[in-house]
Amino acid sequence: MGGFAAYRLVAAMWIRSTLAYRASFVMMLTGNFLVTAFDFVVIALMFSQVRSLGGYSFAEVAFLYGTSTTAFGFANAVMGSIDKLGARVRDGTLDTLLVRPAPVLAQVAADRFGMQRLGRLLQGVLVLAGSLAALDLHWTVLKVLLVPVMLLSGSAIFAAVFVAGAAFQFRAQDAAEVQNAFTYGGQTLLQYPPTVFAKDMVWSATFVLPLAFVNWLPALYVLGRPYPLDLPGWLALTPPLVAAGCLALSGLAWRAGIRSYRSTGS
Repeated sequence: MGGFAAYRLVAAMWIRSTLAYRASFVMMLTGNFLVTAFDFVVIALMFSQVRSLGGYSFAEVAFLYGTSTTAFGFANAVMGSIDKLGARVRDGTLDTLLVRPAPVLAQVAADRFGMQRLGRLLQGVLVLAGSLAALDLHWTVLKVLLVPVMLLSGSAIFAAVFVAGAAFQFRAQDAAEVQNAFTYGGQTLLQYPPTVFAKDMVWSATFVLPLAFVNWLPALYVLGRPYPLDLPGWLALTPPLVAAGCLALSGLAWRAGIRSYRSTGS
């Protein structure tokens, strides 16, 4: 609870700072919305030339895009600042956070809280809403409940990847791009159907870094599509368990990283 309170206070400070220049905030939010929307524009351009992508219709791919972008957008808004940890480790400014009576993870995650990141989240929500309206599915109670569960669990999985990547930066110090390969890169991977990728890639995204549980497995259950690896259907209901496991492992990695920190030596 102390961590949540510290996060709320630090984030509120940066929000007040951002809203002091409202015109600048609106321009940054709009810019973030438009830049991230180009990912969906690329998909729309593809479907201007083809009727399906990997056997999936435009509405189905839009559903995959909307779920992955919404889940990632929320995690990025809450935890995105943590990718700056490597710079703090290199220049020694992490020391100032260690002496404060608040959890370091909460301080790093809320530092320079960027409200402009909400542009990506808003864009994902709009695409998701449009895809739900366009899909012609037989909705059951389970499928309806699975959509919000998928979004919450996916956000938690991406948050765990952010934390694990930050923990790795205690060792590598200049590994922000490596972290981005699994966060931003993972989100891009999940925008497309698993059928367009090699089975080795799908296997790795399922059993090595379980990004498939963000949206592939539950989304294909909602869409009534089989999973390329012929896995049992009940795995679509396990994203909350996978998210809990990922958060636990990332927490252990973070604690190990903090214990290994030795400052700059200056």
